[in-house]
Amino acid sequence: MDIKEVLKAKIEVVERALDKYMPNEGSYEKVVYESMRYSVFAGGKRLRPILMLAACEFVGGNYEDAIPYACAMEMIHSYSLVHDDLPSMDNDDYRRGKLTNHKVYGEAMAILAGDGLLNYAYELMLKATLEDFNKNKLLASQEIAWSSGASGMIGGQVVDLLSENKKIDKGTLDFIHRKKTGALIRASIRAGAIIGGASESELEDLTKYAENIGLGFQITDDILDIVGDEKKLGKKVGSDIENNKSTYPSLYGMEESIEKVNFLFDESINLLRKYEDKAEFFIELAKYLVKREY
Repeated sequence: MDIKEVLKAKIEVVERALDKYMPNEGSYEKVVYESMRYSVFAGGKRLRPILMLAACEFVGGNYEDAIPYACAMEMIHSYSLVHDDLPSMDNDDYRRGKLTNHKVYGEAMAILAGDGLLNYAYELMLKATLEDFNKNKLLASQEIAWSSGASGMIGGQVVDLLSENKKIDKGTLDFIHRKKTGALIRASIRAGAIIGGASESELEDLTKYAENIGLGFQITDDILDIVGDEKKLGKKVGSDIENNKSTYPSLYGMEESIEKVNFLFDESINLLRKYEDKAEFFIELAKYLVKREY
């Protein structure tokens, strides 16, 4: 399997669906829709929706059933980035090589665009669930809602902000990473599997896989913030140091951080080997993610 080609094809599916579902209307309020679309279509790996569609297929479901929920997840992810870039948060000027939302539309409109994306994601999930109702779609929506709320991603953001300019322990850092980044990755895989009708054992294995790659993905981001190439990353490196944030390299050192990433991704791969060919995409994806350049 050429994982790059497979990802490219899956990204195209997600892009077409996002373009279909994203609002592009309004008269007096048109600018907020423009701002919302600016950030959603500013580029990106589309990792979360791809994981959701793949998990649905993995358990024998029809990935098309999961498309509205996958798009909703990407809208939630995009909203979180818009707000994360704000001056009151990480104060970033660039995201994926483009000016951040607030640098283009102003801080107030960026806040409203983030709010609009979050709310529209729930509109989309509710509409899809009501049009073809089954309990699994409702459960998947609940999974996504929990992961993006105060018990999930927002909770991670809160602890991250409270930890700035402080020495934190490793348990707190793990909490931040598992919630701030890992929660949406975990929910993407679980929601897709639930929509597809996963068995208990399949859901358990996929959940553990998701938790591992979620943490490993964020540790890699920590590493890249120190040694990454700004042109390839599309954003400034060194912001964690600049903002006095505790990271895996600052607490564990670079060598141990890289070893931790390798361990997490190796464990992810080994979890799914028993599924043989059915798990090929997830296994190749784990290999690909761990090789992000550092």
